[in-house]
Amino acid sequence: MMPLCARLRRLPSLALAACAALVCAAANGQQASAWTSPWIATWGTAMVQGSQANAPELAGQTLRLTAHSSVGGSQVRIWLSNRFGVTPLRIGAAHIAMSAESSPAADLTSIVPGSDRVITFAGSANVIIPPGATIVSDPAALDVPPLANVAVSLYFPESAQGMTLHSSARQSSYITTGNAVSASSFTSLAPNREFWTRDSWYFLTGIDVYAPGASAIVAMGDSITDGNHSTLNANHRWPDYLASRLAANQATRKAGILGMVNTGISGNRVLLDGDGPSALSRIDWDVLDRSGARFLILFHGINDIEATTRNRQPYSDLLDRLEWGLMQIAAQAHQHGMRVIAATQMPDCHSDPCTWPEGEKVRTALNEWIRHAPVFDGVIDFDAATRDPAQPMELRAEYNSGDYVHPNDAGYKAMADTIDLTLFTRDYAGLKK
Repeated sequence: MMPLCARLRRLPSLALAACAALVCAAANGQQASAWTSPWIATWGTAMVQGSQANAPELAGQTLRLTAHSSVGGSQVRIWLSNRFGVTPLRIGAAHIAMSAESSPAADLTSIVPGSDRVITFAGSANVIIPPGATIVSDPAALDVPPLANVAVSLYFPESAQGMTLHSSARQSSYITTGNAVSASSFTSLAPNREFWTRDSWYFLTGIDVYAPGASAIVAMGDSITDGNHSTLNANHRWPDYLASRLAANQATRKAGILGMVNTGISGNRVLLDGDGPSALSRIDWDVLDRSGARFLILFHGINDIEATTRNRQPYSDLLDRLEWGLMQIAAQAHQHGMRVIAATQMPDCHSDPCTWPEGEKVRTALNEWIRHAPVFDGVIDFDAATRDPAQPMELRAEYNSGDYVHPNDAGYKAMADTIDLTLFTRDYAGLKK
């Protein structure tokens, strides 16, 4: 195969040529990668800034958050973030346990008896997180199996606004009064102890397990990666389905490619902030800093095109800027020893003729570039897997959740099923343990 730098120099686009030197330097940098760590991200999410008007005040309350593991391990630690807070965040107590139930209709506030563990921070049961900071806890001895629900409970003894969160999580979180971090369930509390349900994760941005020899994949994208319109509490996002495939596949198990981190943000863009920080501005904390991150699946760009259409802005050099932005992300991931798998943008039209023909031209051109750009280490063709053969600008009817943009559960599974797992088990030169 032609060396990366030589292939890049053959690209005709001025934007790509300008970026080629950066990518070549990154590819040749041989910086140590995070995936050599024995700590592996079994779950993760991306944080956004909440609004003052809607952020819950958590003073004197306990928050119980449910997360779904991918890789299993013998110890566990959590990552907490006050990234968008403007005041110090005090955690008075933190516990972790296995959720007792995993079905969507079950009581997800309940935990497995005997699995409850105290989480400490430098040996202390409480911690203060400065504004803008993200911290990691001490390890706790808890055997976390793969593909299981984990419950993290946080108690806030003083004012704590939920300004750092992941909204539209497709996973219920629970809030109750008082310190209930060790409660067997919130529903079993006394009648005067009410609890409330939220569809967001607050402060919890990652869970690691101790799993030497394993590594993780990070999926970075927008609402389709985030799992919009998938079944609530069912873990039917396409990265969830991919995690199940990785766990069941003999080759990926042998290679230790088992962790799955979903850093999709609904409404997110590559080039500009919008719903959450832009992909370019959040790559450090949402991709590069994830424990054991060895691969990046980069599935981004459609919201940049949609925003241009919605705001009636000229498309002009949007395609070149998107190509440049995706190459920048790939370059930084390569610098950290990761391999980057790019995914094509899915159909986003539902009329004939298309109501945004110029935007559709950009989407089609971007997909053709993704399929052939040598900067990526592999390609996933989500467009080909989900489009209607008779109407290629539309989703297949059996995958349409109803808005002609987001897949249903069957569509998300089809996305995961189209991914060639050998992308993660190939002998990439320079990427060996």
